[in-house]
Amino acid sequence: MTNLYAQKKDTLSGSSIKDSLKLNFVARMQAFAKQASKKSTAEFEADKAAISQIKTFDEIRRTMQKAKIYLKGNLDTPGTKLELKEIEDDFVVAGDGVFTNKGSAQTFRNLTATSKILSELVNIAHARKLKLDTRQQELNNFRYQLDSLLSVPALFKFPTDSTTLMKYLQKIRVVAYETSPVDSSLKLAGNNIQSLLNQVNMTVFKLQSSLEEIESYQKDMAGNTYKREFDNIWAPPAYYRPFGEILEFSATKGLLTLSFYAKNNSGKLIILVLLILTSFVYLRSLRNIYIEADLLKSDFEGQLVLRYPLLSATLLVLSLFQFFFLSPPFILNVIFWLVSCACLTIIFNKYVNRYWMRVWLIMVLFFAVTAVANLVLQASRIERWFMLIVSMIGFMVGLMTLIKGRREKLREKWIIWSIAFMVVLEFAAIIANLFGRYNLAKTLFISGFLNVVIAILFLWTVRLINEGLFLAFNVYSGQDRKLFYLNFERVGKKAPPLFYVLLVVGWAVLFGRNFPAFEYLSEPLQNFFSQERTLGGYTFSIYNLVLFLAIMLISVIVSKVVSFFASDGHLASGKENKQERQGIGSWLLLVRISILCIGLFLAIAAAGIPVDRITIVLGALGVGIGFGLQTLVNNLVSGLIIAFEKPVNVGDIVDVDGQGGKMKSIGFRSSVISNWDGADVVMPNGDLLNAHLINWSLGGNRKRVSILIGISYDSDLEKSRQLLTGILGNEPRISKNPAPVVQFEQLGSSSIELKVYFWTKHIGEANVTKSDLIVAIVDAFKENGIAIPFPQQDVYLHHPDKKESH
Repeated sequence: MTNLYAQKKDTLSGSSIKDSLKLNFVARMQAFAKQASKKSTAEFEADKAAISQIKTFDEIRRTMQKAKIYLKGNLDTPGTKLELKEIEDDFVVAGDGVFTNKGSAQTFRNLTATSKILSELVNIAHARKLKLDTRQQELNNFRYQLDSLLSVPALFKFPTDSTTLMKYLQKIRVVAYETSPVDSSLKLAGNNIQSLLNQVNMTVFKLQSSLEEIESYQKDMAGNTYKREFDNIWAPPAYYRPFGEILEFSATKGLLTLSFYAKNNSGKLIILVLLILTSFVYLRSLRNIYIEADLLKSDFEGQLVLRYPLLSATLLVLSLFQFFFLSPPFILNVIFWLVSCACLTIIFNKYVNRYWMRVWLIMVLFFAVTAVANLVLQASRIERWFMLIVSMIGFMVGLMTLIKGRREKLREKWIIWSIAFMVVLEFAAIIANLFGRYNLAKTLFISGFLNVVIAILFLWTVRLINEGLFLAFNVYSGQDRKLFYLNFERVGKKAPPLFYVLLVVGWAVLFGRNFPAFEYLSEPLQNFFSQERTLGGYTFSIYNLVLFLAIMLISVIVSKVVSFFASDGHLASGKENKQERQGIGSWLLLVRISILCIGLFLAIAAAGIPVDRITIVLGALGVGIGFGLQTLVNNLVSGLIIAFEKPVNVGDIVDVDGQGGKMKSIGFRSSVISNWDGADVVMPNGDLLNAHLINWSLGGNRKRVSILIGISYDSDLEKSRQLLTGILGNEPRISKNPAPVVQFEQLGSSSIELKVYFWTKHIGEANVTKSDLIVAIVDAFKENGIAIPFPQQDVYLHHPDKKESH
């Protein structure tokens, strides 16, 4: 069998011919894609760089504009230099007698005055340094911002197109041209500030070094109280300086110290004046009350505080408030004490015994002389002899007073002990002065007479306070005493014993300030109050807490005092004064809220309490309100609504849910209504606002009254009308506009009923007027034969005929 194959094997299957046209097209397309991608990336980067360049140039211009504006507020270089010169001049004044013209020994009073001045100068220099540091930091920030912007990498990506490149380079040239003067100005200003900073830093260093040197002197002096500084008084002086120069630099330094302290404590001085005015208004009002009640005695026995209200207020406030001035200069204390002495002298006039009045005047004279001597800051032989003579005279006067004094005429027996103490101190001052213990002698010299004056001032301060409490207790013995911030019934007729203890401590403080060791003994106590403590994340000091509580207490007291003067009925005399007082009382709640809010703001600012802590407290209050204080908050908010809307004012005559009376006060949470029975109804503000309130005073305190009268049928009606019209017209308590109305009402079963309508001028006279009119009407009707019948009823009895019974 033969095999047949239709096809043979493809001899061309092992070889293929490629399409050269197709291969060349793909390669070109791939190359084009790569080239396009590269070009697109370059264009994107160029666009990105252009955008960044535009933003950078805009930021550079804004920064330059801010820098130019900041530089226009030129640094007060002349002012800074002038201030540094003033500091240097004040330093020279402060250093006189301490660093220059030292003499042979330092004096305690001179070191104290110099220390206070240098401390103030350090504060001034630090404040100036802080301003310069802040300005230099701002200038450095501007330079840093400009340098950062000018070094942005995008600025150095140049365009590939030659035309665009030329435009970009020109733009860079313009920016560099604009930036160069600003940068130069910033550098120049920075150099100037640095130069001033160097001067300020040198000044601060010199002041602080001087302060440290003075502290070393004071520490040595406190540790060597009995050390001899000079030779005996009869020995020739080792150092001489004209006494006139000593007086001149002492006066200059004293006034400089006073001006610095007054500037730093101007707020306290303003508060001092306000307290004096407030106390004066209260005492004058109390005096007026006693004058109106004819209770003021001609000899003012037991009422001396009312003799001169302004002088009494000045004496009381100065004696008590002076302790709020921390480390005051001696000259300020002298001013306080001399003013207090002048006030007490005038109050004493023709009140105390003539002998003891002369003793008081002599002691005040001695104190004034020693106070002036104590203001002399450098030792001299003239001053030592002067101190010796005055000490000897004071010693003899005090001794004679103790021996021959008319103690039975003395109103305050404790004064004898202060005079005895003065005698001892002056004798010790004489001994110390003779044998060269100058600082000890001067301290004892001023302390002896100061002890007597302060003791007398404080004893009479307590006495005047006792009198004021007693007099106020007698006047405000009723419910009105709650309007004031003192409950006189609880206080009683005498100042609490704690008050005496505080005044004794105050006397010891004022007495001890004259001794060098006092500052070092009191320093631990001052550190205890001023040392910062940390509780969680809150830093505080006891002084700040005390300051917070003191300001809030003063705010509450001032709020209560305002309430007292606005609401007290004793102080109003006459109709106009009462109306004016009611007008004031209507705004009383808003005034009190304003005072408390201002006090809270000042207390928070003074204590340095962070705002975030206040937010936490408010949040806690919100939780408390949500859970259980809705009623309280409702009453508080209602009080505010009443204060603003004024549906009722203090003094208005009101009816609230059957409770009628006069509005006595509107408080934060509740209001007080004095009802006609004499009781005080305390009503929450929420109930007052939600109740059906009838306010008679809004309508002018008028009230319409009606009287129903019945007359007999045979009476002359027109004559009755005329009689009633005449009676109503002659009554002065009835308003003529609108006029009274006499109206016949109806024909009754036994009488013709008529009704009289009239308006009383004041709601308080309505019932009395109605009663008097009824009496007048009855009398007039009787005289004119007009009968007022009473209800009658006839009863007829019908009896049937009786039949004979069979």
